Amino acid sequence: MIVDAHAHCGIYDRFPPQAFEDYLAAVKNSSIEGAAMFSPVMEIYDRNDPDFADNKAWQKQRKASNRYLLSLENRELQVFPYFFIWNDFAVEQLDDRHCGIKWHRHADEPVYRYEDPACVAAVAEIRRRGVPVVFEEELSNTLRFVNEIARGVNVIIPHLGMLNGGYRAIARSGLWENPRVHTDTSLASRDEILNYIECYGGTRIMFGSDFPFGDPVSELNKIRELPLSENLQKAIAGGNFRKLMAQGQGGALMNWRK
Repeated sequence: MIVDAHAHCGIYDRFPPQAFEDYLAAVKNSSIEGAAMFSPVMEIYDRNDPDFADNKAWQKQRKASNRYLLSLENRELQVFPYFFIWNDFAVEQLDDRHCGIKWHRHADEPVYRYEDPACVAAVAEIRRRGVPVVFEEELSNTLRFVNEIARGVNVIIPHLGMLNGGYRAIARSGLWENPRVHTDTSLASRDEILNYIECYGGTRIMFGSDFPFGDPVSELNKIRELPLSENLQKAIAGGNFRKLMAQGQGGALMNWRK
């Protein structure tokens, strides 16, 4: 099974188009059979308001957006739904069908309350469930999360670190050497993908597209065009994702077949 490890899918934010039907159209007649899907950022918090204050309306929308992904489990493409967590740290909404956590902000966006005891409790629940966290944050918070807050948790730094401070900065920090730090290839350059494999091996890197910002078929072809062995191509295209899922509650979904 070829799995896109990084795709966005929502019910409210339709610009750019990112409904489930849009993703299906993008992968039609391709060999992509599964996708890890996250809610769009604008369905979770107002990224354009640095002073964003949470309220019941946003909490209701977040809950609906996260639950929507669970409803896709019986469609023609296997969906691996991730739970997008925000400052209410509502891990009581986690379902056994959630395969991972999305944790996201950029430098000019509202901040996570890492000092909140609810954050500590949420990470403890994530650790208990054994699910990975796709973590997109500033470099300083990335280092703190991996090295202090979320020890023992598998962390996926997307885009080969492009939006977490950059591939080279993360390399200098030593994070790529951490056996619990994984990455995906979404929108990453071919040179950085090859450098990562040369330096850190091919067991913790996964194909991703960042749909709708990247085209799944084009991003997969980028991997297929690299000078890699057939076994390594298969590992990156889906094998590494399956192995990571097998470590947590999402492993049960790997037995699903169309």
